Amino acid sequence: MINIIVAFPKMENAKSIKNILVKKGFPVNAVCTSGAQVLQHADLLEEGIVVCAGRLQDMMYIQLREYLPPHFQMLVAASCSVWQEGTVENIVSLTMPFKVHELVGTVEMMANAPTRRRKKKSSLAARSEEDKQVIQQAKEVLMARNNMTEEEAHRYIQKSSMDSATGLAETAQMILSIYR
Repeated sequence: MINIIVAFPKMENAKSIKNILVKKGFPVNAVCTSGAQVLQHADLLEEGIVVCAGRLQDMMYIQLREYLPPHFQMLVAASCSVWQEGTVENIVSLTMPFKVHELVGTVEMMANAPTRRRKKKSSLAARSEEDKQVIQQAKEVLMARNNMTEEEAHRYIQKSSMDSATGLAETAQMILSIYR
């Protein structure tokens, strides 16, 4: 079964989309209002679909796609004015306003589409587990030395990753090398 994360800047909109999907038989793993929350949940899942708005509280959909793990697909529901020119890999669009059957049909199509992830699952899973450990160690160091909560430490790593245009694991590795 496919994992689904729903993200809209207004929680009531996110919950409405979640309720539609759940009523149609799709499991929704998380409901978020920010890109940072989406990334945190995506790190815990092997693959899935992110159903989101064009703009979240802390980032645009294009930035979120850039930082999502490659085995995630994205369905962006937004008005035409939000779309940036050019196509981005693994992003499907749904123009607002949309009908319920359009949303359900699109998610169903994405859930049934074969992904590269399934073909290369074993090789990516080993690397991904190693990356998770490095990120967790960096969070623990930040929590101990800077009196941060786990969520604050995760956001710090994500923000540093975005600012330096490096991956989460690489940024976590840099944090570990600085503090050790």
